[in-house]
Amino acid sequence: MPKFVIDAHRLIGPVPFDDLPPDPLDDMDRLGIDRACVTHALSLHSDPAAGNAALLAATGVPGGRLLPVPVVVPGVPGTCVPDTPGEVRAWGVRMVRLCPERHRFDLTGPSALRWLAALGLPVAVDLEETSPAQLIALAGRLPDLPVLLLNPGYRRLRALAELMTEAPNVRAEIGTVNTQGGVEWLAARFGAARLVFGTGAPVADDCGPRFLLDHLDLPPDDVDRIAAGSLEALL
Repeated sequence: MPKFVIDAHRLIGPVPFDDLPPDPLDDMDRLGIDRACVTHALSLHSDPAAGNAALLAATGVPGGRLLPVPVVVPGVPGTCVPDTPGEVRAWGVRMVRLCPERHRFDLTGPSALRWLAALGLPVAVDLEETSPAQLIALAGRLPDLPVLLLNPGYRRLRALAELMTEAPNVRAEIGTVNTQGGVEWLAARFGAARLVFGTGAPVADDCGPRFLLDHLDLPPDDVDRIAAGSLEALL
């Protein structure tokens, strides 16, 4: 059993056809999750600015159990959210989320590259929002930019392995790597320090990833890294 668990990928707020609990702490307590990085669903599905404002209001005092991960939209002046990278840094957040497909921007375009270089923060991006080829290109242009790949799944392990080989700055969330021995296979090739626990809850199931974490066939130190240490180092 890991000593400390941080969920790298949780959501709060409204989603199409449903509403998520505004406070995930009860669910976290039930599953033994100590802290969580949270993004407001409104930022993903509708209005990044309004969602970020709601997120910062909901997560409260810095240093609490909920770590805000706002959605940013890089672009030329007048098209980006917020207006400048400096505004993001002023929020005091430790990671941001990118949605290039939903918010219609080029992840490796000149505006995004300038924005991300100026921002100087780790970024989280869902694999469905981009592609391994785009992320390899991004790593080539910004090799010092830490990237957390969300929802890589288990059907794309070959592509994920190629990405992690070519882009050492990429870490992978394990919540959807739910094939037998898949996490262990990645840990053997790339090390537990590049694997991060996350669930995507409550839109996605959180019981399965939590069960997976407790039953990994890995040394206890590696399980602790995946449960919390890798994310703490990333942030």
